[in-house]
Amino acid sequence: MKASGSLVCVGVGMTLGSHLTPIARSYIEQSDVVFAAVSNGIIELWLAKMNKDVRSFQSLYREGKSRLATYREMVDVMLTEVRAGKKVCGAFYGHPGVFAWPPHKAIQIARGEGFPAHMEPGISAEDCLYADLGIDPGKYGCQHYEASQIMWYRRSIDTSAYLILWQIGVAGDRSFARFSTGPAYRQVLVDVLAREYPLDHKVFIYKAATLPTQKPSIKRISLADLPAAEVDLHATLVVPPAADLLPDEIVRRRLAALDGAAS
Repeated sequence: MKASGSLVCVGVGMTLGSHLTPIARSYIEQSDVVFAAVSNGIIELWLAKMNKDVRSFQSLYREGKSRLATYREMVDVMLTEVRAGKKVCGAFYGHPGVFAWPPHKAIQIARGEGFPAHMEPGISAEDCLYADLGIDPGKYGCQHYEASQIMWYRRSIDTSAYLILWQIGVAGDRSFARFSTGPAYRQVLVDVLAREYPLDHKVFIYKAATLPTQKPSIKRISLADLPAAEVDLHATLVVPPAADLLPDEIVRRRLAALDGAAS
């Protein structure tokens, strides 16, 4: 029979104290140990008020060390406590399943070993972005990519929809070991986007607020100015539509015929 260990990965949201759901708070409070992957030490101290055993993942990160190695270590330390029979909670900033490999992997392994494991959603940077920039993703549609992915692969971009590129601060990093790349790397990103967008197209560099005293950071620049812009690991590039939606007249006629038959 399996030990009584279990795993839940919860999202604490983006802004300290404002986004935590009641069920996520309950798991943090009732777990034997909480592992924290959050954006700053203030949030760690806030979590420590809810649980006496909060352990930070920050010590696992190091400049020059592959983030993939760090992510595997995060999985290992959580599962070690699960296998020891403890109720483990992984508290991740934002949404624990969005741009977060360790929660998905840890839950997969825990379930494979017979332990109860699941995820509780949180308010993500994407949710904040829609609110702060006034974007309705249903109006024109949204495409989301990790910035490096559209540099390494040929992706089809629909310029009549919003394009959201995450982690532009480390765009093009093939080592997964840097905390930032630089202007030359962002120039490559601009060159890729320039295949579809004019260089004078206006884009936004966005960062969600992480403390109640902060406001979101929203900078509107031309695409050509992205390499020289100040960005960090948490910066997101928002590219508004640059083309109109093209009507599909053939499908419209088919639908019109169906409407006529039904009337």
